[in-house]
Amino acid sequence: MSTTITEELDDMSAHTLASQIKMPYTLTPGQATGIFIAELAQRRLIGSRHKDIILVPAQDFSGIDGEPASGFVEVAPVGSVTAFTTTANGTFAHILIDGSSTPFVHRIIGIDAKDLSVGTRVEVIWANEASRTMMDLAGFGPLGSASSFVPRDAPEDLSAPLEQIDYSLTLDYNHAYGPYYGTLFDGVKSDRRVRGIKCSECRRVLLPPRALCDVCFAPTAEWVDIAAVGTIQASSIVHIEFVGQRLKPPYVYAEIVLDGTSTRLIHMVGQVDPEEAKTLAAPGARVQAVWSDRRTGSLADIEYFELI
Repeated sequence: MSTTITEELDDMSAHTLASQIKMPYTLTPGQATGIFIAELAQRRLIGSRHKDIILVPAQDFSGIDGEPASGFVEVAPVGSVTAFTTTANGTFAHILIDGSSTPFVHRIIGIDAKDLSVGTRVEVIWANEASRTMMDLAGFGPLGSASSFVPRDAPEDLSAPLEQIDYSLTLDYNHAYGPYYGTLFDGVKSDRRVRGIKCSECRRVLLPPRALCDVCFAPTAEWVDIAAVGTIQASSIVHIEFVGQRLKPPYVYAEIVLDGTSTRLIHMVGQVDPEEAKTLAAPGARVQAVWSDRRTGSLADIEYFELI
């Protein structure tokens, strides 16, 4: 069964998918920044000297003229606000530490945004407990008893640089499908219906659907229902565990051409012993979709493909 593209686009309901990228990794700060972060646990601010330029936090190379660091200095835990902005997560400011050449961004603590202005004097607020991260410097607050001094030679007991820091990144976002993926995923979610789109010139059926044919570059124009049955074109056995996997390694990952289509769909092949996959899930093997109980409006609604 086929329909024109305009009929389907008007009835599309799957527009976006709430998504999250979460990635653990190790951060290697380098020598200068590694010393700066390590020294925060000692409640000292360390800058780097680049000829007449002093950078805080310490850097291996100057972003102003490219000069490498010739040494390290200790700077005062006080400075001035050069710019600021207020967000839903608080107020953040550019802080120019006394004696340094460039400001850096950190949060403001204990000063209402209406009382803040360019030139406001602030001092460091240290974290209660050291974690050997940038957050050992909790932020900057109202100037109190801390005093300023000219940058001076780094202390003799300067900390060794942190070689690596365990870190993680979490990013929440909405993935906008657009009209073509939106129509595909709406059908998948609503009635387990896989839809491709046909080229107006060469008549190839493309899955996933798209606006232009990737062979003759003609516009696509006609939606086509596709049975979730096809042929493996290539496969690989995944042994490495990484973030986001739905099947525990080892498992089979395959390029599958569904019947009637001209493009490859990449998905997992389940219910097959990875040791036997080299022969059972080899190119030419026939597979069919096994639908999940989930209804997310994505290809994750297909749990995996099984061998026929």
